[in-house]
Amino acid sequence: MVSITSEYISVGGNRHPAAADWDVQLGVLAFGADNNVALWDPRDSSQRGVYSLLVGHTDKVSVVRFYTCPSSGTKLLLTGSVDHTVRLWRADPANPRQFVHARTLEGHTGSVNTIAVADGLDIIASGAADATVKIWQISAQDESKDELLRTIPMKPRFFPLALALAPLQTESNDRPVALAVAGTTNVVQVYVAENTAVDPDFKLSAVLSGHEAWVRSLSFTSDKQSKTGDLLLASASQDKYVRLWRLQRGEVVPTTPACEDDPMLGGFEPTLSNKAHQFETAGSKYSVTFEALLFGNEDWVYTTAWNPDPERQQLLTASADNTLTIWEQDPVSGVWLSGERMGEISVQKGSTTATGSTGGFWIGLWSPDGKQVVSLGRTGSWRSWTYDAETDMWAQSLGITGHVRSANGVQWEPTGGYLLSTSADQTTRLHAQWVRDGLKSWHEFSRPQIHGYDLNCVDTLGPARFVSGADEKLLRVFNEPGPIAQLLEKLSGFKQSTEGALPDTAQIPVLGLSNQAPADDAPAGGVGAEGEEIGKAQASQALLLEATQPPLEDQLARHTLWPEHEKLYGHGYEISAVAVSHDRTLIATACKASSIDHAVVRLYDTSDWHEIRPSLAAHTLTITSLKFSSDDRYLLSVGRDRQWAVYERSEQDPSTFSPLTSNPKGHSRMILDAAWAPESGTSIFATAGRDKSVKLWRKNEGSFECKFTISLKTPVTALAFLSHVYKGSFILAAGEESGELSVYRIAVESLEATHLSSVDKLASPSKTITQLSWRPIPKEETDDFALAVASEDTSTRIYSFSDMVL
Repeated sequence: MVSITSEYISVGGNRHPAAADWDVQLGVLAFGADNNVALWDPRDSSQRGVYSLLVGHTDKVSVVRFYTCPSSGTKLLLTGSVDHTVRLWRADPANPRQFVHARTLEGHTGSVNTIAVADGLDIIASGAADATVKIWQISAQDESKDELLRTIPMKPRFFPLALALAPLQTESNDRPVALAVAGTTNVVQVYVAENTAVDPDFKLSAVLSGHEAWVRSLSFTSDKQSKTGDLLLASASQDKYVRLWRLQRGEVVPTTPACEDDPMLGGFEPTLSNKAHQFETAGSKYSVTFEALLFGNEDWVYTTAWNPDPERQQLLTASADNTLTIWEQDPVSGVWLSGERMGEISVQKGSTTATGSTGGFWIGLWSPDGKQVVSLGRTGSWRSWTYDAETDMWAQSLGITGHVRSANGVQWEPTGGYLLSTSADQTTRLHAQWVRDGLKSWHEFSRPQIHGYDLNCVDTLGPARFVSGADEKLLRVFNEPGPIAQLLEKLSGFKQSTEGALPDTAQIPVLGLSNQAPADDAPAGGVGAEGEEIGKAQASQALLLEATQPPLEDQLARHTLWPEHEKLYGHGYEISAVAVSHDRTLIATACKASSIDHAVVRLYDTSDWHEIRPSLAAHTLTITSLKFSSDDRYLLSVGRDRQWAVYERSEQDPSTFSPLTSNPKGHSRMILDAAWAPESGTSIFATAGRDKSVKLWRKNEGSFECKFTISLKTPVTALAFLSHVYKGSFILAAGEESGELSVYRIAVESLEATHLSSVDKLASPSKTITQLSWRPIPKEETDDFALAVASEDTSTRIYSFSDMVL
């Protein structure tokens, strides 16, 4: 049996303030990644990154919460999604850091935006875009006892975006609970239920006004300074402020005379009024009063989180101004101050220009011991800061990164030194292995391209150059900068023998799309904005050269761009496919087409980048894939018009190809991908179609004949052959629209295929596989093979295949 392990999962987090939670007991951080839930341990010394993706939701995951059942102590993970459902995942008894789907709570008719849980309560609350909050009873032992207890409609109608639950102090045997609700309105509503054990009938008890915009986050904590068990509630808003409210037992004597009749106010309630909101439940009186206003942020505040360390009363806030702030009370005056600010405190705050500014922090979380904080930014990457007690400083540590929209292409560097991935999130990323002290882990080492268009395809032009195609009708060629080459050599042992000196890292001009290498004649420092930029670029290169670990997110986004070398024009529509010949002298490309005029293959000569005319015509609709045979004698194109075409290279003029043969009915539905088998005497290729089949074709005189057909369950969207014949057979990987991934052994002579293995459904992508690429390795070296997979579920993965028994 083939042993398949998941080596690397690169995936970005969803931009939703509730879409992540860090569990106190397990130390696992779970976050929404498209329609999956990613599991990561930020304190893992091996820096493995995301170790698992939970598959189940059919739309984006918008809320993630860990919950421990009070009766049994069972650990559950609750996730809510745009698909209107809440899913419960139970910790696997054999491996508590893995979760398996237990059941689904249905009832909401809109996107689930928020879930509230509290220690010791066997109820949870969920809020959705159907303008209701639902109260559920959860039973870990008996699934049939999960029930919807209450539906609370929001009046006046608004969408709840934040919920917080907390049990109230009482002398009776009742168990009163407070539920704070906020959302697309500028008030916080507090509902109270007398006894959750019997019947949690939540009644609106207080309306807290003061915010001037939507409220995005709520969180309760018990006040550590209070002797009577007061609760503090933090509410964060798009008005850039955080308000603290005190919920206490007993009546509050107003400290200031009521000034509502003050003629200066003209009948308006003052914004900072300290009006006490009184209510009674379970035989006790309670009051809520305004405690403090925390200001200092320059943009929306998305999340609030109290430090779980019982010794410290600190509040963490994440804001769209690119900062994480830790607030604490001054022990003498009792005033709340910002004790620490992390992130980018810069001129480019909040901007989303191509210069790599992050566009804000959407989530801020504490580690279980309160010694580490993490934040999620606009680029889908997690940043991490760790507290150093000796220096009393917070130092940035390595986080994780990933695409936030469909990953459309993956391609290995020709010797397997690194992997390039490209995506509809308008970035191309370089992944490599960090090798140190007996440990190996995969990381993003560079972000060569940050673009203004969705990127569709990528191919390498040797170890230090690549070409990518986007929705902008042209292709761009990039050169690797020297600092990145040195970083890869230092940290992953990948040496490149390149002719000539490599350029410096690129900058993007503020109003441009082209990554420029710093100009040679520019002032070395200080004169005007340009000199300042170059000074910064030189400082950043020095940082990269001294680095002892892969770059952090702010370095990736700003200082690891590759300078652009060339643009290739000619196509009239969005680029759909690109392929580079194995001798790297030719680039073949195609674009989206609905007519014969545009459904052509254009060839470019890499010596001077001119287009070789005439272009190659055979198709009538979009060409979906282009592939050169391993000896570069043939070029294969397949398309949506259900046909494939093979072009032959001219022996007199190696830069020209001419049509050899085509099959207008290659498949009964559109052909989505193709691949050439490695050199074995005769030319063989495979095609994959929407008709749920893979066909194997062998050259016979002037044409190709279909020798074998593999049938699969869903349309086949990606194919890749291992680059050499292994133990007398071809190895073919096939990816499907459903995300399933299977590997076949194909006999060299008869082309008969036998199924070797499939990746477990729970470990495969959950959406269409867009491209597959086997890592190139010398033939004799190993029996372990790595396969890179790009998928529409935003993930880029590397699977390792070993013990292939043929």
